[in-house]
Amino acid sequence: MRLTSTRSGPGSMRRGPAALCAAALLAGLVLAGPPTSAHAADTLLSQGRQVTASSTENGGTPAAYAVDGNTGTRWSSAATDAQWLQVDLGASAAISKVVLNWEAAYADAYQIQTSEDGATWTTIYSTSTGTGGTETLNVSGTGRYVRFNGVHRHTVYGYSLWEFQVFGTLGGTACGSADAAQGRPATASSTENGGTPAAYAVDGNTGTRWSSAASDPQWLQVDLGSVQSVCQVVLTWETAYGKAYQIQLSDDGANWTTAYSTTTGTGGTETVNLTGSGRYVRINGTARGTAWGYSLWEFQVHTGGTGVPPVTGGGDLGPNVLVFDPSTPGIQAKLDQVFQQQEAAQFGSGRYALLFKPGTYNNINANIGFYTSIAGLGLSPDDTTFNGDVTVDAGWFNGNATQNFWRSAENLALNPVSGTDRWAVAQAAPFRRMHVKGGLNLAPSGYGWASGGYIADSRIDGTVGPYSQQQWYTRDSSVGGWTNGVWNMVFSGVQGAPAQSFPNPPYTTLDTTPVSREKPFLYLDGSDYKVFAPAKRTNASGPSWGNGAPQGSSIPLSQFYVVKPGATSAAINAALAQGLNLLFTPGVYHVDQTINVTRPDTVVLGLGLATIVPDNGVTAMTVADVDGVRLAGFLIDAGAVNSPVLLQVGPDNAAADHSADPTTVQDVFVRIGGAGPGSATTAVVVNSDDTVVDHTWIWRADHGDGVGWNVNPSDYGFVVHGDDVLATGLFVEHFKKYDVEWSGERGRTVFFQNEKSYDAPNQAAVQNGSTKGFAAYKVDDSVTTHEGWGLGSYCYYNVDPTIRMDHGFEAPNRPGVKFHDLLVVSLGGNGQFDHVINNVGPPTSGTSTTPSTVVSYP
Repeated sequence: MRLTSTRSGPGSMRRGPAALCAAALLAGLVLAGPPTSAHAADTLLSQGRQVTASSTENGGTPAAYAVDGNTGTRWSSAATDAQWLQVDLGASAAISKVVLNWEAAYADAYQIQTSEDGATWTTIYSTSTGTGGTETLNVSGTGRYVRFNGVHRHTVYGYSLWEFQVFGTLGGTACGSADAAQGRPATASSTENGGTPAAYAVDGNTGTRWSSAASDPQWLQVDLGSVQSVCQVVLTWETAYGKAYQIQLSDDGANWTTAYSTTTGTGGTETVNLTGSGRYVRINGTARGTAWGYSLWEFQVHTGGTGVPPVTGGGDLGPNVLVFDPSTPGIQAKLDQVFQQQEAAQFGSGRYALLFKPGTYNNINANIGFYTSIAGLGLSPDDTTFNGDVTVDAGWFNGNATQNFWRSAENLALNPVSGTDRWAVAQAAPFRRMHVKGGLNLAPSGYGWASGGYIADSRIDGTVGPYSQQQWYTRDSSVGGWTNGVWNMVFSGVQGAPAQSFPNPPYTTLDTTPVSREKPFLYLDGSDYKVFAPAKRTNASGPSWGNGAPQGSSIPLSQFYVVKPGATSAAINAALAQGLNLLFTPGVYHVDQTINVTRPDTVVLGLGLATIVPDNGVTAMTVADVDGVRLAGFLIDAGAVNSPVLLQVGPDNAAADHSADPTTVQDVFVRIGGAGPGSATTAVVVNSDDTVVDHTWIWRADHGDGVGWNVNPSDYGFVVHGDDVLATGLFVEHFKKYDVEWSGERGRTVFFQNEKSYDAPNQAAVQNGSTKGFAAYKVDDSVTTHEGWGLGSYCYYNVDPTIRMDHGFEAPNRPGVKFHDLLVVSLGGNGQFDHVINNVGPPTSGTSTTPSTVVSYP
């Protein structure tokens, strides 16, 4: 509320490299023609599963690359005939098809074999006339393990597969590929010293370890947090291993059942398949293999068998997606009906996506309300053209646009009726991949208050008029002109942007954006739905489209679990464990276990502001320290029971280099309170290096239901421990302590908008030791390199207007820590800042709502 106006993988060492027409019903809205659904004839079971091989050519061609879903990475073997590659599907399956996508080095003689135990094999296909290229084999067999067994090479090189795909139907619930033990509380009978604690065996880092005292017996146990079905334990031993040990399970940590026992442990990496359930899992060592204690780099636990049936990719888009084509009758009436329902439903449960097939649509005015997304289904915005408008105004709020949140427009071309389209929004309302063949007005009718906003990957042929907008960020776009700015207008990679001139006019202009990768989007390829995942760009300028074929990759819908209202967190995790991506259709999803994203290059895409609510204090979503995950287009809404974190990208000790293929977080919004009581200690934590956070609004609610200093408590908004993290379009508001706290090295932020918590009861409530108030944006004292452009913080302490802040921004005073174009504002004199950053910059004063600025720091 505002109260003021104004991988690609390594290259070769020797040579170069499903039908759906969805129509949905909405409370009496019926589209012309019967809906048709696309279901995959076969389910891809192998992608992202555990895989091993007889050999690898080199470190750049591991076995895992054959099942990663990326046709630019590959497995290759040593240059001998008897070589194999096998994948563990996690459960026994009926195998119907195998696809071999060969690189140049292929097999002319080979077998496809299945096994239930990975030891005894049955041949279900054999050939001595292999052709290379892409071979699709229709087969019939069963097994948990499937392998390619090479008999004779066609070339002098080894065998080389871009992809090894196994299709079929699982006969039971898959054993999950996610490590259920990672980051969970661990205890042990003893530790060798302070540098080898129990926690190091479950931290996901193979460079740290637990080691025990040098005696028998010794044990290590992990608390999974709830009773779960355990199907596999992986022991990664250091030199000091256990020769005799048991794997034991317990519901209470006191009474144990032995699920596996051996007296012939081999050390190295031991994978133990077992059956049982428990909240606690332990290894109980009874005889050491060396004179030292027991020493584990990692103790991994995999779970499954929860009663969740196998998950199938593809399908229809659920009940809250409306799909139109130019011949659909009554389009305007249907749009008006959705808008009437959603116009003022700020904290309602309705969620809708309005999708338009390629073509031209005449006489359209699509008013967009809360939790509504409108998008074209072409590969280019110009594939779907409106002779008309996509409109956001503020009539529902008496001309005040400062609460026009949670909506979006994407991938459309507009010929506005009046020559200018109106998009009068506040936070969490992205305008992406749009082509406006005219001007764009960012203010409401009557030029009332407005507080947005974000444009990316768009072309505005005419002039953009922000008028009353207080701040705005535009990235990798082109504009025909820009008329004015109130406090903070930031541009990066925008052709036609105004020149750098902060603070008068308040323009911060970067010629390029350091790193960007556009948001994934749903599109139609003929009659088949696919998701396009755009390629990464470095130092980009202008839109990513309009200059030839788009750069990126297409993923068929059959490789997505299409999540629909009523889906459980167990089913969602089962889909991820099977190697599927996630497409959340519009709806509200309560999850009673964390959604664990563990596979590289997984896409989690939401439609219609799909909303995830964690129950019982769980973390809503975690991402492993892997390459290329893409999170986009959904809202996380805190539950009534406090969650320690709502979204965590990377485990606590994440250290892998993801610079070639970073994780991206785009249009992922986080809310604590507003729709009801909510609580989280920290909203978002980024631990993985090189992560790009591109447009987020992280909001501790200042209005709505469940709002109050002790009703929707949350201390920290956005916490960054990873190195080389980039934020473009960072909106974080109203947290009780630091809204942003950054301890990773070489962090960068392009545009930051913040309000301090309105509802602090008094000065003591926000006192930070001897410092008055917690900074909106804090760079930790240990950081040597950091940079930010176009950052603003406002205060509106309406409960106690006498509260003062020493500064809005806090950072170490050293040459490598740099800020450009900072401002702080007191809204109507409700609270004051004494400085802008550290002890630099003039104070705010009086009730004039005039920014205090610093152009360069230090």
